[in-house]
This record gives sequence, structure tokens and C-alpha cells, in this order.
Amino acid sequence: MVKTETYTLNMGPQHPSTHGVLQVVLELDGELVIQAIPHMGYLHRGIEKLAESRTYTQFIPYTDRLDYVSSMGNNWGYCLAVEKLMGITVPERAEYLRIIMTELNRMASHLIFMGSLAIDLGASTGMMFGFRARERILDLFDMTCGARQTYNYIRFGGVSVDIPPQFIPELKRFLADFPAMLAEYHELLTGNEILYHRLKGTGVITAERALEIGLTGPALRASGVDYDIRKIEPYGIYDRFDFEVPLGKVGDCWDRYIGRMEEMKQSASIVAQALEQMPEGEVMTKIPKVIKPPIGDVYHSIENPRGELGFYIVSDGSTKPYRIHVRRPSFINLQVLNETCQGLLIGDVVAVLATLDSLMGEVDC
Repeated sequence: MVKTETYTLNMGPQHPSTHGVLQVVLELDGELVIQAIPHMGYLHRGIEKLAESRTYTQFIPYTDRLDYVSSMGNNWGYCLAVEKLMGITVPERAEYLRIIMTELNRMASHLIFMGSLAIDLGASTGMMFGFRARERILDLFDMTCGARQTYNYIRFGGVSVDIPPQFIPELKRFLADFPAMLAEYHELLTGNEILYHRLKGTGVITAERALEIGLTGPALRASGVDYDIRKIEPYGIYDRFDFEVPLGKVGDCWDRYIGRMEEMKQSASIVAQALEQMPEGEVMTKIPKVIKPPIGDVYHSIENPRGELGFYIVSDGSTKPYRIHVRRPSFINLQVLNETCQGLLIGDVVAVLATLDSLMGEVDC
């Protein structure tokens, strides 16, 4: 019997397929993965600690820098927690605008996922196609708040500004075009035999293990667990919309890919319903000029593109939070990487990383 020695290989923190400054220390037997240990901390900016020396309002732009490809949700999750602590009610029109912007941002985030998965596995065309559609969403954000990535749009009591006159016609054109775009992506990627065999049966996470580790979002639902905060504990006005929660069966890379592709379709449906129902009116309620929540603590979570994003805030009655802790789905989901990659080949690690869809700005809060 031939006895082989294992060796260590560093994947990252400069490797493009680690989606940021993540180092994965691989212990290999040939090309077979024995261990895949993620090392984090290269991007750590101490955002939670910075919150203690910023006012509640000043902290909103910092939330943009967590999951920076779905910043609208970060803004909303934090604002909901403070509004819950202070008992602030948001105007109807602002509620609809929050959902429209957040669901569009979910679509933009999943388009980044689709494109980065494609290019990670060697199909650069998928990235170009994903960015083509995402640009149209960013154009909508740009015309509304003047920003394309970090928005600072959702504020305590509503949103910073109402949408401009050209927003709705442009959004309707995008929604009309999107089904054909999605069909094109499926033809390019889903029907690709190489992509299918790279993802199908690779990186299986059982439903039981996903729950034990604390996975949320598409990574959890790919394992067949029907958990979506928008359905289980509806926040905002999500209970007014009719949409489905895509579920996988096996919990492999393929299910995680297909789930996000289907989620884009459902998000487009939610946006269309919100457009139809949205009333006229104010977009910001009257709130104190100085935000000073009562003494106490609060936790509020939302369904962000990568899973449950939660904000735990402790207030000492001053204008600055005593303590803020962010429950980051990317950080939690990354904990399953090692056991999922054991027994796979080096190339499969890239597929697992891509379909977990962790984003390092959120991991290294």
C-alpha cells in the first residue's frame, strides 16, 4: 500500500475566487481536500466598535459598507431596529419604496452571484451578462439617490427622497425585459453541461446540518428548509404580496445556484405588485431632530440576499448606541465551508465558495 503525505496550500487572500480577502488554508492529498480552513480578518474595520462613537443617524452609511452589493437591505435592517426601539411609524408610500428598492437590490446581488459563479468556473460571458442587467438596476438607484453602490437611502421614519418622475417608466421597461434576460441566463448557464456537472452533487449540505450550523437564506433553503423571514415573520408590508419561496432538494451547489435564479424571478414579481399598489403621499414621517432612543435593547432581522441580517442594539438613553452587534449571514454561512469541502477536489472548493455567496465586507464586520 502506497502511503502519501498531505501538504498545505494557501488559497487567498489574493485569489480572485475567494470573493474578497479570504484565506482558505487547504490541506491536500494530491488534489483531494482533507481540510479547508477559512482564515478571516484581513478586511476587519471594526464597524461595530465605530458605532459606539457615532450618533444613530451617523451610523447608517456604515451599514452600506457591510454587504456592499446589497446595501439597501443593510440600511433597512438597521433602521427597522431603531424604529422598533423608538416606536416610529413609517408612511405607506415609504414602505412600498423600501420594498421596491430592497427587492431590486436582491436581484442585483443575485446577478453578481450568477456572474461571479460563472467566471469562477471559467465562463466569463456569464459575468458580462449579469453585469448588463445589474447596470439597469443601478441606473434606477442612481436617478433616485445619486449613488450606485452605497446608498444611504433608507432613513429613520422613511426614505431620504421620493422617486423622480422617470423612475417608474424606466422600472416598468426593466421588468418587461427581465423575463427574457432570465431565460437567456438559463440558456447560457443552466443548460450548460459543464456547469451542471461541476455543481450537481458537489458540496452537499443536509437540512439537519444546515440548521445545526445556523445557515440562513438561499444556502439554507437549497437544503429544503422552508425558512424565509419575509414569510415567517413579515416585516414592513411583505404580508401584502404574493410570492413563492424557492426550495432545493439535495442541498448541493446546483440547488444553491437554481434557488437564487428563481429568487430573482420572485423579486421581480414583488416589485411589480408593489408598483401597482403604491399610493401617493409622504415618504418621511416627522421624527425628532436628535435621535435619542429610550434605555433598553432591541433585535430586528430581515431577509437579506445572503440570509438573516440582524441588528442587536443596546441603548443607554444617549444619542449614541451603547453597543451594536450585527448578525451577518455571510459570516455564519462560511462556517460550513470546511466540512462541505472535505473529500472534494481543489476545483470544487471554488464552486462551494461561490455558491455559499459569502461577501467579505460582511464577514469581517
